[in-house]
Amino acid sequence: MRRYGKHTDEDDIRTRPNRKGNRPRTNIRPKHEDAAEGMVLTVDRGRLTCLVDGRTITAMKARELGRKAAVVGDRVSIVGDLSGQKDTLARIVRIGERSSLLRRTADDDDPYERVVVANADQLAIVTALADPEPRPRLIDRCLVAAFDGGLEPLLVMTKSDLASPDKLLELYGDLDIPYVVTSREELENGDAADRVREQLDGKITAFVGHSGVGKTTLVNALVPKDLRRTTGHVNAVTGRGRHTTTSALALPLGDGTGWVVDTPGVRSFGLAHIDPSRVINAFPDLVPGTAGCPRACSHDEPDCALDAWVAEGHARQARLYSLRRLLATRERREGD
Repeated sequence: MRRYGKHTDEDDIRTRPNRKGNRPRTNIRPKHEDAAEGMVLTVDRGRLTCLVDGRTITAMKARELGRKAAVVGDRVSIVGDLSGQKDTLARIVRIGERSSLLRRTADDDDPYERVVVANADQLAIVTALADPEPRPRLIDRCLVAAFDGGLEPLLVMTKSDLASPDKLLELYGDLDIPYVVTSREELENGDAADRVREQLDGKITAFVGHSGVGKTTLVNALVPKDLRRTTGHVNAVTGRGRHTTTSALALPLGDGTGWVVDTPGVRSFGLAHIDPSRVINAFPDLVPGTAGCPRACSHDEPDCALDAWVAEGHARQARLYSLRRLLATRERREGD
C-alpha cells in the first residue's frame, strides 16, 4: 500500500470529496485573521463561557487545536456567532501564550497534571483559623505551586473571631508573604472585603483552599450581588466543608479593576509535576548560595552548599529552614 506525506504532488494522489461532493478535503487550516480576542471565564463539559467585547458567549474548542485545552483565564481567539444570544455557539481557534500557570495533581504519585487557572497574577491561599483547623502542609503545597507557576502568593486567614492568627503567622513570617486576617463580623459589615480588595486591585487573583474555609463567602463579598455563588457549611462530625463550588469561575471585582477566580475546594494538592530545584528561583536572596552546589542539586540534600553559605551569615537561617520545609512537602503525604 502506498503512503503519502502531507506535501504530495497533486498529480500523484486522488482527492476524496466530502459528502456533498462539491469540495475536496484539505490539510490547510484557515488562518482566522478576523478572529476576536476573548478571555475564558469558565469551562463546563466541553463548553467554554468567554468574555468578548463585554459580552459573554458560549464557545467550543476547534478540532484543529488537537488535545490542547483552554482553561479559565486563557486569552483566546474566537470565530463564529459572537452575539451572545441564547443557543448560539462560537469556536475557539487559538489559545494565546500564558504568562503564568497554576497546576496540581491529585496526589504525589499521580502523573496526570490538572491545570487550575492560566494567566493569574496572584494566588490567594484561603485558610480558616478554626472550624476547620488550619492545614499548614496544604498551605506549603499551594506556595510551592505558586512559586513554580509564576504567581505571587497571598495568605488570607478567615474566622479570626474563633482563633488567633499568631501561630500561623509565625510559621510563614520569614517568607515575607503578604497576608490579610478577617473575621465573620468583618465579612458581614464589609470591612474584610475592603482590606482584601486592596490586595487584589488591578490583578487577576485565583482563590484556592480546602472546603469550608469561607473561600466562596469571601469571593461573594468582593463581586457584584448578581454574580454571587452558593455557599455551604462545615460538617460538625468530620470537620470538613461540603463542596458547593464544582468548577473554576472568573468573576469581576465590584469596582471593575480586577478579577477573582473562585476554584473548587481541594482536599489534596499534589506536586508530582514540580521539580523542587526550580523553587529556589522564588527566593532571590538565596540564589547566590547555590553556586557551590553539586550538579542537579535539589537544595534539600546533605551536601547542598546553601548550609555553609547561610552559616557564614549571608542569609537568615529561618528563611532557609522555611524553604527546606516547602521543598520537603512533596515527600510527605497530605493525610500524615
